[in-house]
Amino acid sequence: MHRILASCSIGFAALACFGAPLAAQISLPSDNTAYGTTSAEFLLLGAGARGMALGGSFAAISNDVSALYYNPAGVTLIEHPGAMVSTYSYVADTKYTWAGLAFPVAGGARAFGFQVGYLGFSGQPVYTVEQPDGTGGTYSVSETFVGGTFSENFSDRFSAGLTAKFIRDGLGDVSGSAFAVDFGTSFHVTTGGRPLRASFTIQNLGTTLQYSGTPLTVNVNRPPVAGQVDVPQEPQPASLQNKDYGLPVTFRVGIAFDAMSSQDARLTILSEFNQPNNNKSGFGFGGEFTFSDIGKSGFSLSGRGSWTYAPANNIDVGSQAGFTTGLNGKDNQEGLAAGMGVGYRHGAFGLGFDYAWRSMGPLGGTNYLSFSVGW
Repeated sequence: MHRILASCSIGFAALACFGAPLAAQISLPSDNTAYGTTSAEFLLLGAGARGMALGGSFAAISNDVSALYYNPAGVTLIEHPGAMVSTYSYVADTKYTWAGLAFPVAGGARAFGFQVGYLGFSGQPVYTVEQPDGTGGTYSVSETFVGGTFSENFSDRFSAGLTAKFIRDGLGDVSGSAFAVDFGTSFHVTTGGRPLRASFTIQNLGTTLQYSGTPLTVNVNRPPVAGQVDVPQEPQPASLQNKDYGLPVTFRVGIAFDAMSSQDARLTILSEFNQPNNNKSGFGFGGEFTFSDIGKSGFSLSGRGSWTYAPANNIDVGSQAGFTTGLNGKDNQEGLAAGMGVGYRHGAFGLGFDYAWRSMGPLGGTNYLSFSVGW
């Protein structure tokens, strides 16, 4: 078993290191990737500064409340009930907030939890072609999801979890809703006396999202029928037909290995491969170093860093090459991330504060903050 897992680790590393550079050398005349065809993209904005600092390669070691978002199987690794709140400023003065609450039960054999995420803004002026200086009206955006999670340990090495989510997307005066599930597994063993963990997750698998609202209701005149007298009529109400959009489904495989592990210190290296349904595949790798119970005081200190590659959908309009991808900064939607965390634990009571900075490619960087408490 150890040889098999070691081989898998080497395979994942080789895929992350060599797969994308090879793909970067290939230009195809056409591309059937479903770029820009999904809605409710706010579902991909993450949770918790720890996971953000590790660039999404967090699912394999997710063992705090943010596991509700990254890998529901990791919720069973939480030793005590806990809550977490995280927030950060997104682009164009928008703000994203995530909160979660998790409870281990049956001596840690099972766990359940709840989470909510919100992205929105309000009071934005409305401009139209007829009134380029503004109509005097305003509009708002409110995107929300709520989820419930159940997770279970099936053995001392394997756990699995499921999250059911309700999604509502309000864009001005139109809105839509959808249902989705996240599924995750966590497998952990010891090889060479050091922990090795692997994860498999699929996120946002669910129904499509179709919008409705007053802007889609119009009055139309019935067209005249050939050969009949055109009698004046009152306009008839009708609803504009609009396309239903899929959710941003993402498949992830992650692996984590403790390169150094002792009672007071740990160094974990991580790698992840992901395949979304609205972009080409990406990957990431990172590391986390933690000092635990410093000077027997109950305090801990962590440092984290990562690099993530997510292909950009660049179009070269001057050639027939179509879509191209690469590893340079221009073609990468993400990039570097780093952060740190401070924690305190005394018995079952614990507090944590985490900070992360993450690049969002051409959109610049942003700062994440999260606060957690356990009891």
